[in-house]
Amino acid sequence: MLQPFHLAIPVHDLVAAREFYGELFGCAEGRSSAEWVDFDFFGHQVVAHLDPSKQKHVHHNEVDGHDVPVPHFGVVLEWGAWQALAERLRGRDTRFEIEPGIRFAGQVGEQATMFLYDPSGNALEFKAFKDPSRLFAK
Repeated sequence: MLQPFHLAIPVHDLVAAREFYGELFGCAEGRSSAEWVDFDFFGHQVVAHLDPSKQKHVHHNEVDGHDVPVPHFGVVLEWGAWQALAERLRGRDTRFEIEPGIRFAGQVGEQATMFLYDPSGNALEFKAFKDPSRLFAK
């Protein structure tokens, strides 16, 4: 069984973090304080820590013709779950950094992917493989 990861991220506003992770993505809230909030992020623990001085800092690297924001984090979803999430986000008029689409089409690493930012400027990627065994394929 794959163990969940833990990731702590800076956010400038906990209310905005709750709206984004809790309402938009449906992540259940765990423990919290006035300074941080735990979220069940697709079975992983993401903790939003308050940093009022948080500034959006983005570097991009070219990947398959797209400027991918670095750093970023996210999850690899099952193909149907990825499609459903993309449609839900489109239905909420989400602004994507990289629109939902297929990367590395026809290659070993072919995958569905999309990128967006949370309200504090943290970049997220959601991806899926039709053949999950290709996640680490060369």
